[in-house]
Amino acid sequence: MVIPVHDVNPVRRTPVVTYALIAANVFVFLFMPGLSGSTAGDSSLAQTCHLHAFLEHYAAVPRELIHHQLPQLVPTGDVRGAGCVLAPPGYDKSPALSVLSAMFLHGGWLHLLGNMLFLLIFGNNIEDRMGHVRFALFYAACGYAASYGFALLNADSTDPLIGASGAIAGVLGGYLVLYPKARVWVLVPFLVFLPLRLPAWLVLGFWFVLQAVYSSGEGVSGAGTVAYAAHVVGFLAGMLLAWPLKPGTPPPPEPRGLLFGRRARPRHTW
Repeated sequence: MVIPVHDVNPVRRTPVVTYALIAANVFVFLFMPGLSGSTAGDSSLAQTCHLHAFLEHYAAVPRELIHHQLPQLVPTGDVRGAGCVLAPPGYDKSPALSVLSAMFLHGGWLHLLGNMLFLLIFGNNIEDRMGHVRFALFYAACGYAASYGFALLNADSTDPLIGASGAIAGVLGGYLVLYPKARVWVLVPFLVFLPLRLPAWLVLGFWFVLQAVYSSGEGVSGAGTVAYAAHVVGFLAGMLLAWPLKPGTPPPPEPRGLLFGRRARPRHTW
């Protein structure tokens, strides 16, 4: 309903982890097998089978996360007749590690660009507040919480779960806790896109309410293809983890030797 384009909230150090995450997500997307053809709408059966085999290997699957039951037959990437060849997996898959790899996979350009836009706008301030190492751990923790939370609600699902949305939802939840009064420029579709500067609590609170409504299946068609419940869980996890750093509490010191050889500069709370 609204598209954020910029927040009025300067940072005091370069958000190297945020930039690295964006670069890694784009790099992985560009090299996902079979995806370029499928996004253009002209994918062949061979491309589709190759993509399914790739996702089966690297995506998180709720049933695997909860029951630790790996399938006996998986797509190999080969084609036989009008379908994909199935065979016993020739690899060992760790369901827990699949959550991490799935966080760098996306289903299309819109999925990727939407996630990276939110990460770019809101991630830099969270990294600035937490420090590079703690932000990386925070991002991963929110992603894991979102994936396992969704899996608990869909324990028997065998559909692959991919995308950085759960982790980025955690970033939004953390931003709401730490910078509720920061101003965010957004584009609001009303005949044309109207630029408005709104408080973060309104923009992110509205986003969270929409995700909660969509996760119930209300107000959106085809909700089963988007893991809205993972967004909700990730957002709440981000709020919880960021709560000790809310305004009025001092930021934690950055561990020495982890800032590329530099010590953290003194910082102030706001």
